[in-house]
Amino acid sequence: MEFDISGAKIFARIPTGLPVLGDILISETVVVSWIVMLIITGLCIFLTRNLKVENISKRQAVAEMIVEAANNLVRSNTGGTKFDGLIPFVSTIFAMSIVSNLISLIPIFRSPTADLSTEAAWAIVVFFMITANKIKAGGVLGYMKGFTEPIPVMTPFNILSELATPVSMACRHFGNILSGIVINGLIYAALGIASAALLGLFPGAVGDFLSNIPIFAVGLPAVLSFYFDWFTGAMQAFIFTMLTIMYIANAAEG
Repeated sequence: MEFDISGAKIFARIPTGLPVLGDILISETVVVSWIVMLIITGLCIFLTRNLKVENISKRQAVAEMIVEAANNLVRSNTGGTKFDGLIPFVSTIFAMSIVSNLISLIPIFRSPTADLSTEAAWAIVVFFMITANKIKAGGVLGYMKGFTEPIPVMTPFNILSELATPVSMACRHFGNILSGIVINGLIYAALGIASAALLGLFPGAVGDFLSNIPIFAVGLPAVLSFYFDWFTGAMQAFIFTMLTIMYIANAAEG
């Protein structure tokens, strides 16, 4: 679907005409998600080739720096090495999130995290890990009893609070990424309209020619993209990862 606003076009992606594999609809989100996974896998293979104990390469130094950063992130927020088993999962979540957020810098790709289903899937996995750790810490009966605290009448509210965890995680990440895309698109469209209106004031053929060139849309969208794509994308990946660590660690502590 395409919307035309006074000569400036804003495109809305509608999932029509998408390829189908049997009964499975292959959406743009699925395709780009697989591309993200291939990028991460390829980068991991590249960084971990020919590992050495001495005289390590710059590539190995970068790999070790990333591993150390992941270890420190988990250990500093969980108080030790007790949750080292969580490091690979947390690293995967962070890598998927940040690459998915930043891949939209390549014009032909739309960020998978601009689709709520992506964050919802991640949040559901985190929710099951939270639940599993709560059951592991207090047993099934202890987990069920927790819904009745501090008084039994609070049970419905405690259940809603439990279900709100994955919903809030998914919506927070999705909302920030999608809002950045929408704001960038609206600013670009507004600058295009302003450019057409002001440059069209020139008389004759000069005005007709210049009004078709979105001169004002050059520069500012790139600056704003640094914030909405780079900074916001990195921050949302970090926040989602931190929430994952804290929720799971708190659940395991009972």
